[in-house]
Amino acid sequence: MANILIISGSPTEVSRTSALATYLLPIIKKHGHSVNKITIRDLPPEALIYAQFKNPEILNALSLIEKADALIVLSPVYKASYTGVLKSFFDLIPEKGLEGKKVLPIATGGSIAHLLSLEYAFNPLFSILGVKEFIEGVYIVDSQLSYTRDLVNFNDSETEKRLQHSINKLINSFERNIHVI
Repeated sequence: MANILIISGSPTEVSRTSALATYLLPIIKKHGHSVNKITIRDLPPEALIYAQFKNPEILNALSLIEKADALIVLSPVYKASYTGVLKSFFDLIPEKGLEGKKVLPIATGGSIAHLLSLEYAFNPLFSILGVKEFIEGVYIVDSQLSYTRDLVNFNDSETEKRLQHSINKLINSFERNIHVI
């Protein structure tokens, strides 16, 4: 059983990103894995902005990362990159603080023009933090799904299939690592 951490990087309370994060929770649990979620916007803003490494909520979030085998990192794309609030949080993780972990990035954006943000923004960040394995990321154009609070509705089946494919790839990566003695 793997310990998977979902990190939602949207600065807004109700968003596609947070709805997708909630959508993923039961999928991971259904496969028998442990899952936790961090919503960055719920962390103390002053702790993020002033890099308060010893803040109890930051320490708790960093502890969840340390215990995780894999991270699913979700963010809307602003200005061709992940959100500033997400970056502020990742700045609190020590260099190589994700060493040995797997990461699946999921991004949402207004147009297909930001598709490469997965390669040019997310992957360099995760690389410097020592990620062991990148799972094929998913970019979702805003028009491809609708949401109300925590409920997601995919407007085309292809988008849901792409997301499910990457989630399955992450889940299966743990199952193939099980060795029978």
